[in-house]
Amino acid sequence: MGYKVAVIGATGNVGRELLQILSERDFPADDVIPLASEKSAGREVSFGEDETLKVRDLATFDFRGVDIALSSPGASVSAQFSPKAAKAGCVVIDNTSHFRMDPEVPLVVPEVNRDAIADYGRRNIIANPNCSTIQMVVAMKPLHDLAVIRRAVVATYQSVSGAGRAGMDELFNQTRGIYVNDPVVKETFTKQIAFNVIPHCDQFMEDGSTKEEWKMMVETKKILDPTIKMSVTCVRVPVFIGHSEAINLEFEDAISVEEARAALREAPGVVVVDHRADEGYVTPVECAGEDAVYVSRIREDPTVDNGLNLWVVSDNLRKGAALNAVQIAEALVNDHLLVPA
Repeated sequence: MGYKVAVIGATGNVGRELLQILSERDFPADDVIPLASEKSAGREVSFGEDETLKVRDLATFDFRGVDIALSSPGASVSAQFSPKAAKAGCVVIDNTSHFRMDPEVPLVVPEVNRDAIADYGRRNIIANPNCSTIQMVVAMKPLHDLAVIRRAVVATYQSVSGAGRAGMDELFNQTRGIYVNDPVVKETFTKQIAFNVIPHCDQFMEDGSTKEEWKMMVETKKILDPTIKMSVTCVRVPVFIGHSEAINLEFEDAISVEEARAALREAPGVVVVDHRADEGYVTPVECAGEDAVYVSRIREDPTVDNGLNLWVVSDNLRKGAALNAVQIAEALVNDHLLVPA
């Protein structure tokens, strides 16, 4: 007997990826129900290569009898409907920011803190971290186990798909418009994104950080280690899919490049492509559509004791969102013997 799974926000970028990955990985579901807003009800969405599913209205849906909900509708919608689903007995794996720092909600990257899933019963909600946090902690975990990370300084290069379909459309339309001398229209981003980079993801906070930078700092502490000191600068770049990160790490103990490379090669979810030659590294173009977190440019930082630099790239819609959520669901089923309703 399989599970009954709802996908909330099924018509969005992440929702479509969730449906695709559930099919690709043969998740043991007898019934998959795509949910979205009333205006999307009745639309058809793809499930795998050959099947289509009809979208149902989230506002009127009854979650009784649903085992797992994979939720990515936006934080305000999730704040309303995830507790509703959880109260009906459904375990919600929530991909929005709303529940991540709730002390009663586990924040999980299966390769890093899979055991935290055991606490899901407090609220019947498990939080999926921010996309840029996920790929970073997957790369940091094996190194932290080896030599203990004291401090991390990170600069991100985040694709426009992190801002949803509207962000992708804006990059496409601005790029096309520039070639035909149309005026640049800004709706999703604060400045022109085509042929530009914008050091501004999410809202500004009082200390001058953006909320995206704050998320990476506090989520890493909750997932990996609260003692790690972090400094983050998040930048939006004109790339459609795939986040990149330049990560500088300072360790408590000595760690060589060779030791780091070996640990990363053995780590689950990590692929090392680190050749000190032309094309001997991974860029977002190569990672789009892939599941792994790719690590390149592993090298010593001679300016601090026990310092290393890394270049980390991953598909933000897959491992940064949908894949991580499905992996949590798989762990929930396999480790915690969730019984289908």
